Amino acid sequence: MILSLNHITIMNKTYTNLLSFCFFLLAGTAFAGNPDRQGEAGAAQLLINPWARSAGLHSTNISMVTGTDALFLNVAGMSRINKTQIHLAHTRYLDGADININALGLAQRIGKGGAFGVSLVAFDLGEFDLTTTDTPEGSGATFSPSFFNLGLSYSHLFANRVSVGVTVKFVNESISNAGARAMALDAGVQYVTGENDNFKFGISLRNVGGKMRFLGEGLGTANDGNNQTFDYPITYYQRSAEYELPSQLNIGASYDWLFGRATRLSLVGGFTSNAFSRDQLGGGLEFALNKNFALRVGYKKEFEAAVGSTEASLDNGFSAGLTISVPLRKGSDSRLSIDYGYRNTEIFNGIHNIGVRIDM
Repeated sequence: MILSLNHITIMNKTYTNLLSFCFFLLAGTAFAGNPDRQGEAGAAQLLINPWARSAGLHSTNISMVTGTDALFLNVAGMSRINKTQIHLAHTRYLDGADININALGLAQRIGKGGAFGVSLVAFDLGEFDLTTTDTPEGSGATFSPSFFNLGLSYSHLFANRVSVGVTVKFVNESISNAGARAMALDAGVQYVTGENDNFKFGISLRNVGGKMRFLGEGLGTANDGNNQTFDYPITYYQRSAEYELPSQLNIGASYDWLFGRATRLSLVGGFTSNAFSRDQLGGGLEFALNKNFALRVGYKKEFEAAVGSTEASLDNGFSAGLTISVPLRKGSDSRLSIDYGYRNTEIFNGIHNIGVRIDM
């Protein structure tokens, strides 16, 4: 009994410390949106959600995101899986702009409450004509930029109430003769309470890391030397400007209405504070029928910027999505799921996400 009481006391102190840290973080940075610095950060691909489930709710489900979807939005939710989850996803970004995104996510439970995850998000930006100062109209050659993010994550679940997680990301932007690279960190926490675990709260801090700067042979220029005695070329390297990563703070809450054992309706809300752009507020609804079907709808609004204006980002407006899931074997927890998400945009034909998940 003494051991049990001591254990409960230690766990309560752990929860209290975690929540105190979250509220301290909230008080310090919740209204840190800075539109005056809009456009000063780079690596904007870090803000594009490649996973269909959370995209269908416009990334407002910070408090209840789970599995591989949590690798983007709130890594704390990654540990809320049965055992193993494998996720393949494809995104048609701004349909009509020929921008495609492919993503691979893997989450694996280890030990009692831990989970390890790996994510790879690669961008297909198409081919561009190669031009130089000697051939400004192009020489017929083409090149393809290489943009990808690789993340290694760990999440831990404490007594099904509090989960915490951290992600270390490698960010790469490059062409054949120049590139920029950086390391970044994500961290998050989720808290579940209520009689039926139906109230959830979550905070995540994303894209905190070093500055990026382009380096490489592509920044070199060969000129003739000024020496009167010897005639030899000298290569000058231009120094490119540094740019920061688009860090952001996400805060969210959700509430579940349970109708028997098979039906759930969840109301979610999320606030995003961007360090280099305006803050955003959004919410959504998710209706789930057993584990076989889910339907989602969401909306996100950017403060002080009309939707469709040149000052507003594309991450605004309505979103929707659905999931269809079937068991792989009768009587087994293994399932195959197909997810779809759509986000409306003022230009082009919206953003389409589709994903295939295997849960074991």
